[in-house]
Amino acid sequence: MKNSFTLTEAIQKLEFFCSYQERCHNEIEVKLKAMNMIPEAIDLIIVHLINNNFLNEERFACSFARGKHRIKSWGKIRIVNELKFRNISRFNIDKALKEITDEEYLETFHKTAENNWLSIREKNAMKKRKKFCDFLLRKGFESNLVYEKVKEFESISS
Repeated sequence: MKNSFTLTEAIQKLEFFCSYQERCHNEIEVKLKAMNMIPEAIDLIIVHLINNNFLNEERFACSFARGKHRIKSWGKIRIVNELKFRNISRFNIDKALKEITDEEYLETFHKTAENNWLSIREKNAMKKRKKFCDFLLRKGFESNLVYEKVKEFESISS
């Protein structure tokens, strides 16, 4: 990457950066700092991107939540934590979670849980239970759902 960019070059580069994937303000700031842009230029570019609809935090949050849930089968806890990590507002996080219907959420949870339970080749019941619970909790599913599911599977297999 070259050392310095004019304002116009930086704007063009960032418009392209935002046009092929939704971005959050944080990612743009990091990118601009890596391009050695001064704070005043960073502010100008971010305002330009927002005004021209290249950058929209609400759209980013909704797209992020849908994608991570449908493609990576993440639960709401993980999605919320990842959005908070990106400095997304509570309002936009709540709006993003509405993108996932309760039916879709539970369907994903049950499918992910079943696939994981069947894939664990552990003979020791306690170790299998721990691996199963750890996996689903890491995915960001609520503990009450996880523990109900493990009880359900254990009652079937015993």
